[in-house]
Amino acid sequence: MTGEERYPLPRAVIYDDTAALALGAGNSMASRLVVEAEKDPALRVYIPAVSLAAAERERAGVAEHVGALPSVNIEGLDFAAATAVGKRLRAAKGESEHAEDEHGKDEPDWSGAHVLHLALPTVEWPRGRAVLTRAPMRYRGTGIRTIRIVEN
Repeated sequence: MTGEERYPLPRAVIYDDTAALALGAGNSMASRLVVEAEKDPALRVYIPAVSLAAAERERAGVAEHVGALPSVNIEGLDFAAATAVGKRLRAAKGESEHAEDEHGKDEPDWSGAHVLHLALPTVEWPRGRAVLTRAPMRYRGTGIRTIRIVEN
């Protein structure tokens, strides 16, 4: 049994900001999913617009590179998403008034909140969508499936 048979590709993957940065840097795992999505229209790759903005903040040019890939769907922050993301950020603020992120900054995690909104189960995706990330602990306790990026 090959690795492909044991671990089939998910049908939909959401890239968070860390995955968008990995894709922009040429990470083979992040790139493979995009290439596979080019060949298989049933496989979908999504990047939340807020995650793309966070990646662009970290490395100039990432947004243009990722946005030019035809098999990558950039998911905007529409009314429903904006409402859900705002509620998540408010709830997170209430849970921990002085929580610090992995960089030691006391900032709300807009990117993570948008990713979580897209990854949770919906009518279209009853099992939710997996999240490709370098930081799976960021989503601990949310119930979403994460795929840790293998560094090359």
